[in-house]
Amino acid sequence: MAGQIPQRFIDDLLARVDVVEVVGERVQLKKAGRNYSGLCPFHQEKTPSFTVSADKQFYHCFGCGAHGNALRFLMEYDKLRFPEAVEQLASRLGLEVPREGADDPRAQARERKRQEGVNLLELAASFYRERLRMPEGQSAREYLARRGLSEEVQRDFGIGYAPNDWEALKRHLSAREIVEAVQVEYGLLVQREDSGRTYDRFRDRVMFPIRDVRGRTIAFGGRVLGDAKPKYLNSPETPVFHKGRELYGLFEARQANPRLERVIIVEGYMDVVALAQYGIRYAVATLGTSTSEEHLSRLFRMVNEVVFCFDGDKAGRQAASRALETVLPQMIDGREARFLFLPEGEDPDTLVRREGREAFEDRITCASPLSEFLFDQAARGRDLARVEERERFASQVLKAASRLPRGMLQTVLLGELARRTGVDQSRFEALLARDEQAVPAESSEEPATASAGPVTVRRAPSAREASLGLVARVLQLLVHEPTLVERLPTEDDWCPEGDGDAGLCRELIRLLRAGRYRSPQVVLAHFQGSAQGERLALLAQREMLIPREARAQELEGLVDYLVRHRKRQSPQEEFETLLARERGGERLPMEARRRLQELLVELKR
Repeated sequence: MAGQIPQRFIDDLLARVDVVEVVGERVQLKKAGRNYSGLCPFHQEKTPSFTVSADKQFYHCFGCGAHGNALRFLMEYDKLRFPEAVEQLASRLGLEVPREGADDPRAQARERKRQEGVNLLELAASFYRERLRMPEGQSAREYLARRGLSEEVQRDFGIGYAPNDWEALKRHLSAREIVEAVQVEYGLLVQREDSGRTYDRFRDRVMFPIRDVRGRTIAFGGRVLGDAKPKYLNSPETPVFHKGRELYGLFEARQANPRLERVIIVEGYMDVVALAQYGIRYAVATLGTSTSEEHLSRLFRMVNEVVFCFDGDKAGRQAASRALETVLPQMIDGREARFLFLPEGEDPDTLVRREGREAFEDRITCASPLSEFLFDQAARGRDLARVEERERFASQVLKAASRLPRGMLQTVLLGELARRTGVDQSRFEALLARDEQAVPAESSEEPATASAGPVTVRRAPSAREASLGLVARVLQLLVHEPTLVERLPTEDDWCPEGDGDAGLCRELIRLLRAGRYRSPQVVLAHFQGSAQGERLALLAQREMLIPREARAQELEGLVDYLVRHRKRQSPQEEFETLLARERGGERLPMEARRRLQELLVELKR
């Protein structure tokens, strides 16, 4: 159904569903006073720190910080997208999910057209499966037998056969009153430009249906049996199929294990199916394209570990380099990416048949972590005993680190770079901070699925935005709830100068105190047209996952941490920080100026 889910329906749904019941179906809970407690499902722990409140209708883990309502729990635990989680909650209550614009005739027409296309492709998939069992499918059955595919695997993946006939599918669908124009639109027929004649796109091929996450056929891939070219043929882009979004085998992997923890990305259909035959049911394949950010974003919503599988030759290394560039912005804390290179001349299909499941899974387990592959790639062909080569090595690693979201992986990576080059880690951090300040804030107009905070969400956050620094989290809290400024200390010297958001944070605090703003929209309007406004808009567009009643405590906790961190600074570092603020044209508060004088006296001793 087209259109967004109305916010009023979401609010009503959350008011009617019981979060204790939803969580309790997946986590063993015990009554603890007014609340319920158990072991957190989002991190390993031996002592329960996970609490579910029936009164407040949200959960919180004091160990890892996970928190949210019943909807957020389903999204995180069951790895569901927002609309899917809403659908699941609604089904518990026997409700149909409404959509804004559902009464729009154009929206209804688009939805009917999409559904007709899916039904058409399901008819085609059924036709191909039937032909595989008929006498004309003998050669295809022999081919599948030679490849060692059991009937069970063929059934699970819906494998079929396209007859060696120019119009077999065309006749089958036309007899069901499906016009040729629609068959062409959904990639089943090809139409010649010169004569206008139409004929089946897939002929004499083993057919692999490509399914979406709900199991609906949206496209096909065909493997030729004879000598025709190309060896593999995919459906073209259609109203329901986009190569850069879909992954072959993802539906089947989730069917085999709804609690997927790892996914391996391979090259082709037969690699996915052959691995499944040997019990490795977590392989997927891109559809004739490189792995895209959208592919990875989808996978990381379901699993925490992605393994890229490549040939060990030059082309494989080049493909791995492209994959590295794509995955870097996705690597928020808790995610893992690995790179597996196969022996030259082997692919997953041939290797798993020769070595067996255990040996192949050992290779997956021992695949190079992202950091190791990054350092090896940067060092390849360089003599690191030479200063100039070491500089190029460091520059390449630093450039990659700049594409990582702020977080522990970036910090550890810079630490390892410092160890290998002998350059202090703080120098690399300073270079990264300088480069980030020089890059203008990103802007985008992608529509989001639904709003979830006091500010209207215009788009989903990019992977680069997915991990926020401490000061950015303070900014996000303040822009969503300006009245929280009353919870901040009188002076703003807790705000660290080295953070790229520090200047904006101090300016926002001064504005909120002077104007007593309560509306996020008014705050954003004040900064409109500036780089600072773009930064605040990005933070406002992010979903605020912290329950409203816990936000003040969250803000105070962040500020307390920053105060303690400042106190751990050496006098020289604190002096340089305050001096940099003053030289930058900022008028320091009285307490900060007094502290600057004290440090000056202390350092002269």
